Amino acid sequence: MLLDDCVEKRHSTRSFLKKPIPRSVLERALTLAKNAPSSSNIQPWRLIIVEGAARDRLAASLCTAATQGGPFVPPIPAAFQHYRSNYGKGLYGDVLGISRNDHVRLQAAQLRNYNFFDAPTEIIVAMHKDLAIADALSVGMYLQTLLLGLAQEGIASCCQVAVAGYPEILRRELDVPDHLEIICGVAVGYEDADSEINSYRAQKEEFTAVTRFISI
Repeated sequence: MLLDDCVEKRHSTRSFLKKPIPRSVLERALTLAKNAPSSSNIQPWRLIIVEGAARDRLAASLCTAATQGGPFVPPIPAAFQHYRSNYGKGLYGDVLGISRNDHVRLQAAQLRNYNFFDAPTEIIVAMHKDLAIADALSVGMYLQTLLLGLAQEGIASCCQVAVAGYPEILRRELDVPDHLEIICGVAVGYEDADSEINSYRAQKEEFTAVTRFISI
């Protein structure tokens, strides 16, 4: 697949087939992603890839916690809240037909995050706590490279900040050391092309809205 095809066709997938990903496929994408740039070449990304019974135990623990206390959604500044509101309206309202006041169906849809949308593999992304914003940028560049490498292999993905909202569960279930800051999860697997929710595409701003050229 050409680069522009990978970038344009990859999207946040929220319904996966329960079809395992061959280890060789994951390893090819991981091998490609290691070429991502990083500040001083320290390669700050740390990954925990969870499959099989370990994946199911983690999902069960997360779903239990989210049912009892939320689910927890990390807050964002008020100036950016409209992005989340528009996103929620498009995904839950327009595609799934869930009204803002239908708390039961809305919670059920949100809880699917913690079963990784049925994806057979969950990737936990972390970096050392002592590192700074430039290193988080490096992790982001690595993650995008990995997602495109997976897309080239026919593997869909969905980055999940919500999963990082329960760090104590991730640490307990996966033995994540204290020196690692958990950034996000990523659900990966084969997309369920027949699922209506996978038809949703978030609107992206034109580059002209976020970019300035200065030449003199």
